[in-house]
Amino acid sequence: MDFLDKLVLPQSLEHIALLHYMATIVLFLFVPFLSLVLGGSIISFYFKRKGLREPNDHFILFSKQVIEYTTFTKGAGVTLGVVPLVALILIYAQILHNLKLLTVSLFVVALILIIVGLIFIYTYRYSWVFKSFLSSVKFDERENEFTTFANNVARVNRKSGYWGIIFLLLGSYFFIGGINLALNPSDWDATGILYLLTSFSVFVKWLHFFTAALSLTGAFLLFIFFFWEGGKEIADQKYKAFIKKTGLAITLFFALFQPLLLLINLIALPSIALSSSVFGFVVISLFAVFWVFHLLYAMLKNSELRYSGMVFLLLVVASLTLIISEQASFRNVTKTQALVLSAEYAVTLKELKGEPMGITAISGADIFNGRCSACHKFDQKLVGPPYKETLSKYNGDVDKLAAFVLNPTKINPAYPPMPNQGLKPAEAKAIAKYILEEVKKYK
Repeated sequence: MDFLDKLVLPQSLEHIALLHYMATIVLFLFVPFLSLVLGGSIISFYFKRKGLREPNDHFILFSKQVIEYTTFTKGAGVTLGVVPLVALILIYAQILHNLKLLTVSLFVVALILIIVGLIFIYTYRYSWVFKSFLSSVKFDERENEFTTFANNVARVNRKSGYWGIIFLLLGSYFFIGGINLALNPSDWDATGILYLLTSFSVFVKWLHFFTAALSLTGAFLLFIFFFWEGGKEIADQKYKAFIKKTGLAITLFFALFQPLLLLINLIALPSIALSSSVFGFVVISLFAVFWVFHLLYAMLKNSELRYSGMVFLLLVVASLTLIISEQASFRNVTKTQALVLSAEYAVTLKELKGEPMGITAISGADIFNGRCSACHKFDQKLVGPPYKETLSKYNGDVDKLAAFVLNPTKINPAYPPMPNQGLKPAEAKAIAKYILEEVKKYK
């Protein structure tokens, strides 16, 4: 977003590295919370409707308890749902400064949708309490008025739950779309919502998030009911068996999708985003998921509820290691951008110190080593194509090449778009002259 770009200042490489670490920590808070609220809302709303249709007291009680446990407190909606996403918007605006990506805009839309969704969901939660209170009180006088009021509360409860889920689903989709766009330089020229609707990789990544959210929520419910502080005191053994069966079914069913969706998302990443650390954390995540399968099998076969804590912990580990893996991919993709921002930072720092900025003191070789060498080589592919394959079309025209350097556009779909280096015309001409002369050595 342009107004955020105007507020952002260039950062040094050290500060950019710190921003990546901060983004990871923020996602550690935001993603599990959003997963539990979304998953808990869906499970609660489903069993509420099921309980009203059948009717079944177990379904109704379970629905009420699920939404209470998975939404924590009203303050959690702000501290874990809103503040982290605002922080993430500011962090990504810094890292992607001047790239004109849609990512930050998608995050802003996600923020608005998620705020509205959380308002609806917390209305749904607390209208449950009010509804339960009204249903337990007998009114002898003005009974019709209280009946009408109770019906209105029930209607608010129903509609707030429905719309809360819709807004959270949409918000999570925009959020995942922003994350996915930042990881795929080939899509950086996307300019509208059509990207979200037509991108297969966005849908698969969101589907991975959605199934992981429900699996994590199922494990969280097992953890709360049967492990945390010794488990809940449940006198009704039929209800206890129902919770166990439902929690295990939700956790196992949605966990089964994780390995396949994880591998599809990994394959969909561009080669520039991959590194040993990315693969390493993906392997850890897969290992955690398969360990969960082993424990769930033991719980189903032997009724070992004591494993519920470990199942939840492992799914949290699987989620957090994937966040680390994606942030490692994001660092890989934005290496060139980091160098550009660092160079701008150095220039800005010199200007603030009042040091001379004479361009004549900077040679084309200096500019190449400082700005271009991280992504380009003359005789082999690096991040960008080798110069010996691309410079022939300029026929030695320094001005034509300098014009491209000043305003780069995406030409070859096999490579990510070249970021604007922020050079002055004389600097662009110096680097153009240097590489046109240097490339002759490789013919």
